[in-house]
Amino acid sequence: MTRVAASRDPLPLLAVVLCVCLPAVGGDKKATDTRHVALDGQPNFRDIGGYKTSDGRTVKKRLIYRSGELPRLTDRDVAKLKQLEIGTVFNFLTEIETKSRGKDRMPQGCREVSLPIESDNGLAAAVEQARATADFSSLPPTINAEIHCVLVTDATNQYATLLREIATTEAPVVFHCSHGVHRTGTATAILLWTLGVPWEKIREDYLLSNRYRQEEIEKRLGQLRQLGAANQNIPPEEVDMTNVEAFYNLKGEYIDATRDEILKRYGSIEAYLTEGLGLTKSEIQSLRQRLLE
Repeated sequence: MTRVAASRDPLPLLAVVLCVCLPAVGGDKKATDTRHVALDGQPNFRDIGGYKTSDGRTVKKRLIYRSGELPRLTDRDVAKLKQLEIGTVFNFLTEIETKSRGKDRMPQGCREVSLPIESDNGLAAAVEQARATADFSSLPPTINAEIHCVLVTDATNQYATLLREIATTEAPVVFHCSHGVHRTGTATAILLWTLGVPWEKIREDYLLSNRYRQEEIEKRLGQLRQLGAANQNIPPEEVDMTNVEAFYNLKGEYIDATRDEILKRYGSIEAYLTEGLGLTKSEIQSLRQRLLE
């Protein structure tokens, strides 16, 4: 796998920690499940094609995929991605995260573009501290929305590189962070909004992580409940899980924060693309020509 490090200015960026979800999402189950790629080593791998745009076009299928981390893929998973003809993987994980989790497993010859998004703003540390101690009282219920707001401004170089690369890359691509929710969710929202997909559909796509990660998150919440009970010396059913469940259970309002921050700062997605990300009108047009039919 060829590794390409994207150049970027030293900005305070957000290393988002494990994010995500429980059940209940909108949309037709049969339709949404057709975009899911079932893998043994990553539950949240899916096609973001097939959405209709406001002007009647459609995002092409089997070109752009979003995912969580990919180090635990099985040989069968890798063979499946080879069948999908994935040619490039864009990785938002930091060097520290990669050392801890391992490198992505992808088909031989797949190009890897490293676009690390990291942070010194304390949000990641707050989540890690809460998970380590099972003291959820200091974890703000609004943290998911705050994360998406920060990413709008602090990951501009990474998102600009992603969109430029997608516009000029012929083979199908996948982009991912740790669990495919915060960094990946923001990137997906920006991309789909750029292509003209209505916001309610972007919301639906974001909430699909609730479905695909349900089993994993229920397990994690169970572990945190047991840890909280042990640390507080109380029965598990008495542990106050309100704040941590607000973190793991995705709501549409979380990704709405991406839209609201863009509109507050730039007034429109077009202005964000040109002023915030530094894309030219020609680059934006190339992206739309590449991905729409």
